[in-house]
Amino acid sequence: MKSMYPFLAIAVAAACTFATRLIPFVIFGGKKEVPDAVNKLGKILPAAIIATLIIYCLKDVSFVSGNHGAPEIIAILVTAILHIWKRNSLLSIGCGTVCYMFLVQHVFA
Repeated sequence: MKSMYPFLAIAVAAACTFATRLIPFVIFGGKKEVPDAVNKLGKILPAAIIATLIIYCLKDVSFVSGNHGAPEIIAILVTAILHIWKRNSLLSIGCGTVCYMFLVQHVFA
C-alpha cells in the first residue's frame, strides 16, 4: 500500500483540480446569468492578487542597505512595461524573471 500513496495523492490532487475547473461551468453554464457579485470579483481579484504578490515578493528587500532593492525595482518595471505593451502575462513574467536573475547574478553580484 505504501507504493500506492504517491499515485493516490496525485489522483486526489488531479480530481480536486478538475472539480475546481468544472464547478463554474456547472453552476453558470448554459443560459444562466452570472450574478453581479461574481462579475465584480472577476474584475477586482486579479489586480488584488497581483498587488499581494508584489508586496510578498518585496517584504524582505532592504531599500536602505546593499543594492537598495535596485534589481527588484528594475525587474518589476520591466515586467510592468512589457505587460502594458504586449498584454501577454507569460512573456512579461518570464522576461521579468530572467531580468531579475541576470541582475542579481551578473550586475549586482
